[in-house]
Amino acid sequence: MEAKVSWKNKACFEAEVGSGHKILMDGAPEFGGENKGARPTELVLSGLGGCSGIDIVNILIKMRQEITKFTAHIDGTRAEDHPKRFTRIHVHYELEGPNIDPEKVKKAVQLSLEKYCSVALSLNAEITYSYEVNGIKYNAN
Repeated sequence: MEAKVSWKNKACFEAEVGSGHKILMDGAPEFGGENKGARPTELVLSGLGGCSGIDIVNILIKMRQEITKFTAHIDGTRAEDHPKRFTRIHVHYELEGPNIDPEKVKKAVQLSLEKYCSVALSLNAEITYSYEVNGIKYNAN
């Protein structure tokens, strides 16, 4: 796996990843950016949502759960001092589908965050989660 990151101007960079896709990143205006792209830290949170989402959906399909909608909301808290790393991240998963078993959702989330999601397991942050199935909320941890 590889990525090439090239400076465009000011605080704007473009990443070209091994799969051929390009991602524009930019800093906030107060740090010299022009708001032309996502912040790199936003991409970290997005990566966690996408990585765990792929795992969870695939696990639930293998558990014969029919999913019609999946959304992950990720909220990260960063340290106040540099390097201002993420110290806590909370992910709230929303799933919809006929007859989804909430216990199977919980198991799928646990497997993802504790075993399979390489993004989650690469982060040095406390990761918590909650989930809801067809509008009913569950607090898992």
